[in-house]
Formats: sequence, structure tokens, C-alpha cells
Amino acid sequence: MDKNVIRTMSAGVAVGAMLLVAGCSSSDSSDEAATSPDTTTVWTTAGTDDVLEASATRWNADHPDGQIDVQIFENDPYKTKLRTAISAGQGPTVFSGWGGGGLKTYVDAGEVTSLQSAFDAAPDLLDRIFPSVLAGGTVDGEIYGTPYNGVQPVVIYYNKDVFEQAGVEVPATWDDLLTAVGELNDAGVAPFSVGGASKWPYLMWIAYLTDRIGGPEVFQSIVDGEEDAWLDPAVIEANTMIQELVTAGGFVDGFSSVDANQGAAEALVYTGKAAMQLQGAWAYSGTYLTAAPDFVESGSLGWTTFPTVEGGAGDPANVTGNLSSYFSISEGASEAGTANATDWLLNGVFDDTYVDELMATGAVPPISGFDDKIAASSAPEWNAFVYTTAQAAGSFQLSWDQALDANQAEALLTNLEKVFLFQSTPQEFSDAMNTVAQEG
Repeated sequence: MDKNVIRTMSAGVAVGAMLLVAGCSSSDSSDEAATSPDTTTVWTTAGTDDVLEASATRWNADHPDGQIDVQIFENDPYKTKLRTAISAGQGPTVFSGWGGGGLKTYVDAGEVTSLQSAFDAAPDLLDRIFPSVLAGGTVDGEIYGTPYNGVQPVVIYYNKDVFEQAGVEVPATWDDLLTAVGELNDAGVAPFSVGGASKWPYLMWIAYLTDRIGGPEVFQSIVDGEEDAWLDPAVIEANTMIQELVTAGGFVDGFSSVDANQGAAEALVYTGKAAMQLQGAWAYSGTYLTAAPDFVESGSLGWTTFPTVEGGAGDPANVTGNLSSYFSISEGASEAGTANATDWLLNGVFDDTYVDELMATGAVPPISGFDDKIAASSAPEWNAFVYTTAQAAGSFQLSWDQALDANQAEALLTNLEKVFLFQSTPQEFSDAMNTVAQEG
């Protein structure tokens, strides 16, 4: 949304925004607390509700003059509600986001307070947050968002039993992967499941392949809006390799009809109908562990990083996914509210109790120095894998649909689906995305 448009929204919209926001809060916090001028309001989406609300309760007990009121909203309409409220001058003191392009939009509009000086005054915390994750809350070299929940790299899940029965090795390179595809097809098992009906699972393939081929600079050029960035040869080659994988029978029959939001793609893996899935770390506790606990607890679920691509410029340690969610402070917040919010974000979030409670939900915090806690967690092997993968990543690339503006993100889903379904060539994909980018 254009900055000037944001700043000149009508009073009618402002009133509507106030009513909209009031109607969407699902917090159990009292109305009295939410409307008090001394209250620091925090807007976020569901996922770590209990951890955040417990942190606020502890904070409020020790800070009677600086209360924290956490309000939880439904995920999908959250962006629109937040944007409308902030533009109407009725936003919260603190709000959550996913960093990247979304955060930059608020920064460019002058609607977010810099946290740089606060972090400079807390070097111990600054040094402990994974640099690749902190980068997601940084715009033009300045920190505007601090992570508050678990790190979620995209990984390859696989069914160990299927691999053993088919005599297939876990692929370490792209050539290994293509070999495994052939062997699994010969064994009568679909190599990969993918929730094509939801489109967004396709993003992980182009993100990893583009990074492995051309390095993180290719997508950064796209995010930065550089001319003809979508025409980079690495993007075209990535889509060429995707179509080669489809042609080789890399995905389950009818993959374009598999609904990712219903856990159907994971079900194909844990029932042995597909051998692998490229998916975010959220699928471990969000689907595999909840839908197939026996399968997970028996040790049949395996995981590995995305393969290397021979001759590619990208570091094999690079990952893509959701870095974390970030808290930012509204530029329009009061001086007292800003001070209280900053104090809570730096001292009430990611303290020892917060980390223990976060890890109890299955999340892995992007903070160094928790190896002992990881080892003592309920899923030490999985948590250690996620922890070390994120910590070692030289580049942790935010999911493309979150990193790009809304117009490009929507066009990306549409055009990438056409690549998977052979309705567009790789060159046609790049041409189409380049046109969208030029339109702004």
C-alpha cells in the first residue's frame, strides 16, 4: 500500500478499523486493562499464546505501572486488520510480523520504532540471537523486529521404513535425489508428496534450488526490486530442474489436488504411500507428531537437509523457511509505552522461563547457549537438528511469499503452479514475474 494513501485514510475508515479490531480480539485480558493508558497492548497471532500470556502475567506481577496486555487474532486476516488499524492511528504498542518485506513496508512508512539503540545497550542478548534470524528483523542495517518464537527451517522428511524396503539412500546431492526417485518409482512408491492444491508448498522447491544454484544474492536482488532480477539464469534453471523432477515421476500422482492445509501431504508419507516431503519444521509437531504419534515415536520418521547442487554457487548450509515471528513497536506508541515494551521485549521475552515454556510446545528458540536444554527436551534429536541447522545457516532465507510484497507473492503462487503443471515454461515464468515486479 502506498505510504501517502496510508497516511490519508478517511475518518470513516478509522472508525471502521477501530470496530474491526475490537471485534477480532480473542484475548482473555480484561477490557479495563486493554483500554488503560498505562497498558502496553501486544497484538499477535495464534501459535504461542500460552507462552506469551504467561510471560505477560509474570511481567505484570512485577510491573504494576507497566502492564502488558497480549491480544490474539486469527492468522489469515491479521495483516489486513493490523495495517488498517495502524494507518488509522489505532494500532497497538507492540505487534507481531514475519520480518522481510512486510516489516520493510512499515519501516518505509515511518510506522515502526527502531530497536537498534536498545540492542546496542544489551550486547549479550544481541550476540546470542542467531545472526541469520536477526537479519529477518533488520531493515537497511537497523533492527526493527526482535524474534519471539521458534525457528522453522524447511527440511526433507522421509519414511525410514520405505527407504529401507526400497534399498534407497538418503539423498545428499541433486543427482542422488534423482537416483532415489527412479529407485522409489521402481519399488512402486511415490518419491515425494506435495500439497499442490494449496500452491504455497511449491515455493520451497524454487527457493532452495535458486539458492543452491545462484546463492542467496539472486533472491535478495528480487526482494530489492533490482531490474530484471526475476530473469536471473538461476531462477530459470531452478524451474527447469523442477520440471525435470516432475517428468521423472518425482511427485505422487494427482499432487496438484493434495490439500496441504488438511495434513494430506504428511499422511502420504506416514502411511508409506510417498517416501519424502519437503516441508517446514512446523510439520513435525503440527502434523506428524499429532496425526501419527506412533510413527514418529517408533523412529520411522527421518529428516535431512536439502541436497547440494553440483556446481552451484549457494552454500549447502543455507536454509529457507520461516525464521521466526518478530515483535516490533509502533512509532505512534507513547513514550512510556515504548519504554515498557522495549523493556519487556529485551528482558521478559527469551528469559529462562520463557525458553523452557516455548520448548515445551515443541518450538526451538533462535538463541545460542541452549544446547543443554535441547538435549533434555522431549524430542532431543529433532530439536538438535533444527537448532544446529538454523545456527549454522550463513543465509536463512525467509519464505518467498512472506518476503515479497502482496502483488508479487500472489503472482508467484499462480505462475509457479503453472510451472509444476507444465502450463508455463521456466522462461515464461520469469517473464511473467518480471512484468509484475516492474508494475510495482
